[in-house]
Amino acid sequence: MQLTGIHHLTAVTAEAARNLDFYTRVLGLRLVKKTVNQDDVSAYHLFYADGLASPGTDITFFDWPVGPERRGTHSIVRTAFRVSGQATLQWWQTRLESEGVVHQGIVMRDKRLVLDFEDFEGQRLTLIDDGGEGEAHPWEKSPVPANHQIRGLGPITISVPDLAPTAIVLTKLMMMREAGTYPTPGNEGSTTHVFEMGDGGAAAELHVAVEPGLPIAQQGAGSVHHVAFRVPDADYEAWAQRLAEVRLPSSGPVDRYYFRSLYFREPNGILFEIATDGPGFATDEPLEQLGERLALPPFLEPRRAEIEAGLKPL
Repeated sequence: MQLTGIHHLTAVTAEAARNLDFYTRVLGLRLVKKTVNQDDVSAYHLFYADGLASPGTDITFFDWPVGPERRGTHSIVRTAFRVSGQATLQWWQTRLESEGVVHQGIVMRDKRLVLDFEDFEGQRLTLIDDGGEGEAHPWEKSPVPANHQIRGLGPITISVPDLAPTAIVLTKLMMMREAGTYPTPGNEGSTTHVFEMGDGGAAAELHVAVEPGLPIAQQGAGSVHHVAFRVPDADYEAWAQRLAEVRLPSSGPVDRYYFRSLYFREPNGILFEIATDGPGFATDEPLEQLGERLALPPFLEPRRAEIEAGLKPL
C-alpha cells in the first residue's frame, strides 16, 4: 500500500479566460475537463493535462473572484512540470521570453536542471528536466512541439515553519522516504527536504521548505488550494481505513466521479488529498472530445440550466 506519486494539484485563479489561454496556448496543455467546483457550483473547475488526461499530469483551477494571495509559509509554494532534456528547457526559456513571462533562467537544483517562472497571477511554477523517465503522451493539437511538451507534474514544494510534525505524517502515515536536502532558493539559511513515494523520481517527490521566519500565507489568486497524491484504485478503501485508524481528522471517502478522494490536513495546516487513478476523465465524454463542453457529474446534471446560467461563457 504505497502512494505512487503526485496525482494532481489544484490552484486558484480569478480570471478563468486568461487562465485558459495561458495554460493551453502558452504552456500547451490540454483542457481535459471543464466542470464546476462540486462544493461551490458558482465556480468553474478547469483541469489541464497531457494528451490522454493521464493521472499525474493535471493542474486544476478553481475560478474564484478573490484578490491576490499573500505569500508565506503553511502553504504550497511551487508546482513543477516535467520536461525532457536541456534542449527542451532552452526552447522553453525562449518561448517564455517571447510571451513576456517572468522567469529566472535555467539553473541546477538538487541535481536537476530547472527553469522557474510565474503565470500572470504570480502562480509559482517550474519546468524540470526529468531525464525522459516514464511515459509521455503528447497532445496532437498542442501549439508546443511534441518533443518539448510538458510530460506531467514534477515535485511539489510546500513551506512549513517546523519540519518535525509534517515529517512524521509524511513518513509514518503516508510512508514516504526522506531522500536528501538542498538550500531553499531565495531564502538564505533555509533548507528544503526531499521526500519520495513509490518508485521515486521527479513525478513522485514532495519537497518541504522549512521557513520559520515567514508570515502565514493567505490564499487568493495565484495560490495553491491543495495537492493530491496517487493511489491505485484497489488501495482506496485501505487508505480510508488507515486514516480512520490513526484518528486523523479527514473528509472520509468522497466520490468525485472522475476519481475517488480522501482529504486531510497535515500538522502545518496544508490540505492534502489522496486520489485514485480511475475511473478517469473519459467516463462521461469521449477521449477525443474532452474539455469541449461543460461536464457535470450525474448528481449535478439535473441542475445544469441553473449552473450554466451562473457561469460566464468560457
